[in-house]
Amino acid sequence: MSTNAPETPRAGSAASTSRGSASGVSGPQVLLVVLCVAVVVAAATIVFTGASKAQQLLDSGALVRWGIAVFKPVADVAMAATIGLAALGAFVVPEGSKTARVARAGRWAAISATLWFASLVVVSFLSYGDLAGLPVSSPGYVGQWWSNTWQIELLRNPALTALAALVIALVCWWSATRVTLAWMTGLGFLALWPIALSGHAAGSTDHETAVDSLILHIAPVAAWVGGIIALGVMWPRLGKGAAASVRRFSAVATWCIGLVGLSGVLASTLRVHEIGEYFSTRYGLVIVAKAVCLLVLGIIGWQQRRRVVAVLERDASDKPSKALFARLAFVEALVMGGAMGLAAALARSAPPVGEVTESSDRIVNLTGYAAPPPLSVENFFGQWRIEWLFTVVAVVAIVQYVRWAERLRRRGDAWPIHRTILWVVAWLVFLVTVNGGAGVYGRVMMSVHMAGHMVISMTVPVLLVMAAPVTLMLRAWAKRKDGTRGPREVLLSVVHSRYLNVVANPAVAAALFFVSLLAFYYTPLFELALTTHTGHILMNVHFLVSGYLFAWSLIGIDPGPKKWPAPLRLLVLLITITFHAFFGVAMMTGDTLLAPGFFEQLGFVDNPLRDQQAAGTITWGSGEGPTFLLAMIVASQWYRSDRIEGERAERQAERDDDAELRAYNEYLAARGGRPASGVERDGASSATVENEEARSNSSTTKD
Repeated sequence: MSTNAPETPRAGSAASTSRGSASGVSGPQVLLVVLCVAVVVAAATIVFTGASKAQQLLDSGALVRWGIAVFKPVADVAMAATIGLAALGAFVVPEGSKTARVARAGRWAAISATLWFASLVVVSFLSYGDLAGLPVSSPGYVGQWWSNTWQIELLRNPALTALAALVIALVCWWSATRVTLAWMTGLGFLALWPIALSGHAAGSTDHETAVDSLILHIAPVAAWVGGIIALGVMWPRLGKGAAASVRRFSAVATWCIGLVGLSGVLASTLRVHEIGEYFSTRYGLVIVAKAVCLLVLGIIGWQQRRRVVAVLERDASDKPSKALFARLAFVEALVMGGAMGLAAALARSAPPVGEVTESSDRIVNLTGYAAPPPLSVENFFGQWRIEWLFTVVAVVAIVQYVRWAERLRRRGDAWPIHRTILWVVAWLVFLVTVNGGAGVYGRVMMSVHMAGHMVISMTVPVLLVMAAPVTLMLRAWAKRKDGTRGPREVLLSVVHSRYLNVVANPAVAAALFFVSLLAFYYTPLFELALTTHTGHILMNVHFLVSGYLFAWSLIGIDPGPKKWPAPLRLLVLLITITFHAFFGVAMMTGDTLLAPGFFEQLGFVDNPLRDQQAAGTITWGSGEGPTFLLAMIVASQWYRSDRIEGERAERQAERDDDAELRAYNEYLAARGGRPASGVERDGASSATVENEEARSNSSTTKD
């Protein structure tokens, strides 16, 4: 990663002068060094916390205990390296004269994904023995492991992640292009969700907060650690692309360190309830060690931005700065490896707060939370339960939008303040809906659930669409000129894609908006969303996205597929809201309880069917306001477009002396059977031509 190795000049290869890193370790060896550090730290930590000791009952043996401790950090490091290398090749590394850079990144992503898959298989194999209390030498162990993998959630979730790793490996071996690496980056992040569902903290009393905090932790860790590993692996080949690569990664790392710190604090509070336990228990001391690692990493990152990035941007060939970055990045990778080893060991260690046990409360068992107090106006507005994943997404969306608008203002470009207000208000309404009384009571009452559904799918999307976020992003993001696909290029490819051209069609968007109601509420999907965190997340995401597409197809002002004429859009809106009203009436008059296995066991309301009928009333009545607003906006856009077209025609007539009207008069004169003599400029001459045309048509009719 540096220039300390003897130089061997070679034409066309700026990076050939740097075959080793500043620390004497070549690029590919960085991954191996980080793996070794993570394994050693994890092994030492389980000894420190006592997790390496044999269990008094149902001990699975030293092979299982130590095998999991060794292969779990290997899987974590390989996971981060896979995502980092795929993202580096897809979005960061410039091509320049190094046309093989992307292919090299893809090749190393394939290697790390293969290691990720293999280590997860080993962890899964050993984890069954840990759960069952069986040594791997037990008769029939392999068959029992395979059959139970798809039946036990703690084994099934890592198996799903392993399958995703296998797909990434096969695709990267087969085709390592920017497009395929971009898709594999997305698949890599998606594969982190099963890990969050079965993570150590996910077994706490607040399961959903634990899962949210874990996904908010491991996703930025994967991007941050993976990016450092990827830069270390690719550093000898970056050459003149080093400056751009470091600058782009530095922007991502800044967000990652904030998210890692916030999610780490949130996750630790689920396991350690007293401040003194951080220093009086071994588990707490390991958490403190992780916090120290985060602090060190923050200092190193600050030094990189202060002393390296600015210099490399001025002079990409500055060898001292490149060597300094290589040294700092190598130390950063080592610290990250140690932090990942600590994290893997924590998953094997007993926290001060034990695992959650089965509750006798049926509401807790069904929803994961204690029942709220009886519904009243005071209780509705007094209840608050934070959903951290959605809250972080909303806060980041608000902060980024304001930053982009401020960026335009600083460079002298105007951005309407009312759009910023609409964007902020939309996300605040969303936060109040998912975190406040609608979110709390929506878990136990169909009527409140439907009210929240209507807000998320019909009110929030209209405000978001009117804020024109795509236009703002395209104006705020700089265009890349080095062949890479940055945020602006990715957004443009999505906006102009064939897929979006189909789903953003008003008829298709309306069908998705309405048909998804039937498919969701009249299938087991509804009960799945009420009883599982994954279903709950997907439900709210679907409500928001389908509502956004529908509103965008009708009133969107952002770049995208060609808009239908206003009369057709109004017709689509009328048809859609009619079907929506029919859905509400069907629920109002229906005598079949939806999700009966959930609401009948829940027992929060005396008559679940009556509450469901109230939900139908809310559905029927809540569509009027958003529909009226959409219709007014479409009509306003219709009027504005006609007025603009009229003004354009007037300006054109002034410029060319009404050439279009003259040509039309000449056409009418020719059809009237006489040549146009001279140019008719005033209304009288035009009327003469029209009279001649009328007489000609009359005589033709008589003939």
